[in-house]
Amino acid sequence: MDQKLSKRVLIITYYWPPSAGSGVQRWLKFAKYLPDSGWEPVIFTPENPDFDLKDQSLLREIPESLEVMKFPIWEPYSLLDKLRGKGKTHPARIMEQKKKGMLEKAAIWLRANFLVPDPRVFWVKPSVRFLSELVKGGQFEAIITTGPPHSMHLIGRELKRKTGVKWIADFRDPWSEWEFLDTMPMSPNIRKKHQRLEKSVLKEADEILTISPTFQKDLERLSRRKVRLLTNGFDPGDLPKGFQPKQKKDGELHLVYTGIIDAIRNPLPLFKALKEEFSTTEDKVKFTFVGRVSEQVKKFVEADTWLKSIVDFAGYVSHQKVFEFYAEADALVLILTDTKNAKGNIPGKLFEYLAIGVPVLALGDSKGDSAAILQNTGMAQVVSHENHVQIQIALRKLMDENMQYESEGMPNQYSRKYLSAQLAEILDEMPMRKNLTQLVPNLFREGDDYPGHSI
Repeated sequence: MDQKLSKRVLIITYYWPPSAGSGVQRWLKFAKYLPDSGWEPVIFTPENPDFDLKDQSLLREIPESLEVMKFPIWEPYSLLDKLRGKGKTHPARIMEQKKKGMLEKAAIWLRANFLVPDPRVFWVKPSVRFLSELVKGGQFEAIITTGPPHSMHLIGRELKRKTGVKWIADFRDPWSEWEFLDTMPMSPNIRKKHQRLEKSVLKEADEILTISPTFQKDLERLSRRKVRLLTNGFDPGDLPKGFQPKQKKDGELHLVYTGIIDAIRNPLPLFKALKEEFSTTEDKVKFTFVGRVSEQVKKFVEADTWLKSIVDFAGYVSHQKVFEFYAEADALVLILTDTKNAKGNIPGKLFEYLAIGVPVLALGDSKGDSAAILQNTGMAQVVSHENHVQIQIALRKLMDENMQYESEGMPNQYSRKYLSAQLAEILDEMPMRKNLTQLVPNLFREGDDYPGHSI
């Protein structure tokens, strides 16, 4: 670490390697490049988190000089696992189960109406107690919390109230208007509690960050204040040395999708278009899914002889190994969500796709934030999930045209190094505020905010 660095920022995040996903990549890359702009990051993360997906290779990407503080966490789903007599079950998996027993239904109801804002809420009070003296002692010029889980923001809020430290709240997804909350049996009073907690975070944080223009507008509407936009991006250093996409062969099309296929990412319209366009031709088609795919989709493919012959489920692989699949792709597929928050959803892999240098076929809102980025690069076709004819036309274009792009064409504004410099500017600009416990002492009564306050 450069000895000239004197400004330290504490980054509080639930997701950290070996957890996988774009939320991990976002703050792993900020931690990598912030020192170039004069800020020394320190990570605060759970010691024993309950991750759904892990990528051990990401541990190698943590800078050697980076200080990572790990603090024990207790999560209620560990109790559910013991009661069920099964291995670890991620909450999202329980929600997706078609058949739910009484125990699963009870767990979902408790998640919706007691664990507010989320199951990591019990980490708030012990974390605040542990960090308060460090922050009061002047070890950090600023703190950053990133959610979901939005309990991380409650840690930041309490540290702000106790110490007056500068605080940035980073929203990778919405909170009170998050589509995930709509799927749960939540009472109106609990919904209001989410709104109240969210309002306090939006009011008390020195700066609010988010990842997309739509989320930015939504948060500005809710907070009636300026919200900063810092998208995710791509790090050219992630590309393996000598990486080159393959040259496409006439009459062949290999589609590759990386990431999760679940209840809100539906590949069935694409399957239908593929079958209608190519099943009766001599064209050679292959579709590889890299990552976790729902059992419903696997069963759908298994039941169709033609789809079964062209679709391959590679399963989850490390981020490093994903590039081997990119190298064999003629086109990359992006299946965007088709839900309430879809317009503002910009998957982290979108930027990686653009950096690879092969065409992209995206299914989603043509007026959404992801579509705007893709269309501006000229490297992608964006088609609505419902428009089967246009999906077929897009697939035929990919089959018949040999399109290649240069990865150097990735706009600098999406470089992880550039984005980190932007974050450093925001940190530099933030004025010191007085301790908010003096300004709003009765905003909430202690014990009313969240369960973690009383344990």
